[in-house]
Formats: sequence, structure tokens, C-alpha cells
Amino acid sequence: MAQVDYPEPVKAIISHLKLLPGIGPKSAERIAVWLMQQGGGTTDPFAEALMRAGSLVIECGTCGFFSTREDGCGVCEGEQRDSRLMCIVEQPTDILPLERSGVFRGHYHSLRGRISPLDNVGPEDLRIRELIERLRAGTFSEVILALSSDVEGEATSNYLGEVLSDFAGLRVTRLAQGLPAGGGLGNADELTLMRALQGRVGL
Repeated sequence: MAQVDYPEPVKAIISHLKLLPGIGPKSAERIAVWLMQQGGGTTDPFAEALMRAGSLVIECGTCGFFSTREDGCGVCEGEQRDSRLMCIVEQPTDILPLERSGVFRGHYHSLRGRISPLDNVGPEDLRIRELIERLRAGTFSEVILALSSDVEGEATSNYLGEVLSDFAGLRVTRLAQGLPAGGGLGNADELTLMRALQGRVGL
């Protein structure tokens, strides 16, 4: 007797959900079943929103944040940005906590990762070449390294410190107080980020 399982369309949804970060097999199964139980009133708008985002949202070629071809990048094209300041983050999602702190009004640059030999991620895999090009073409006087304080974040900060030392007159700082050891920007509240930005120190 054949073992009973979900219909193929439901199994396909579960398989795709399992690919998402932080979602294991059980969570994927619960989400898929919940979606099916809601019917077309929920699944149709969800599928449409997902397809629309997939076709319209692109990576900003300058800062690495999310943008659209129609509206452009809300970060790079925002008004009253300080052209002298640049904040380097690991992921584009790290930009939003800093923006919401209301303290930093400069420009951003997402590396799209960090140096991690165990994961076979080296400097050449990050957006460091684009960073150097921006610094050469811009009028930046200070670069703030807003990277995680774990081993990989420290390694990336140290590497960038060496690379950026070639730029005469460029002040390189990093977030100071407020961020816990081993923690990332996504886990910090706005007050913590504000204090970390205000208390940054030179390398």
C-alpha cells in the first residue's frame, strides 16, 4: 500500500519554502498547509506580490540596496545626504536599522557578505571593487565600518582597513559602543545603533 503524502503542488511549495533562511522542514510544511487552507483569497495576492517583486526589484548598482527600475534607489536618490560620509555594511538589510536610528544621513555601501574562509568567501566575492571605484570618484572624507563584531566581521574590517589606508586623507572609523560581541546590526535596537554611531572610533 502506497504511503499517503501531500499532493504534488503542495510538496512543491514545501520544497521551495525550505530553501528560505530560517525555515526548516516542519515550518515549511506548516506554512504551506496554512496557505492552502486559506484558499485563493490569500494565495493569489501572495503569489502576485511575489512575482511582482521578483520582476521589478533589483539591486542598486551603487549602494547595493533594493531598488526598482521605475522609482530608483530610495537611499542613493534621497535628499540631503552628506556626500562626505559613507557607511559600509555587510548586507543591504543592515541599512534599514541605521536609517531608522535617524542619526546617519550619509551614503551606504553593502558588501553583500563578509570574508569567511570556512564558507569559501574571499574579498573577491564581495563588492569591494565597487567600493574602491566609488571612493575614487566621490568626495568622501570618512568611511564608517558598520560590520558584525564576530570573527568574520572582524576579519572583513581588518581587510578593509588595509585597503582603505591607501586613500590619503580618508578617515576610517568603526562602530564602537553599544553592539554586543558576536552580534549583528539586525539584532540591535535604534538606541544602541545611535550610540554606536555617535561613539565610533578610528582604526
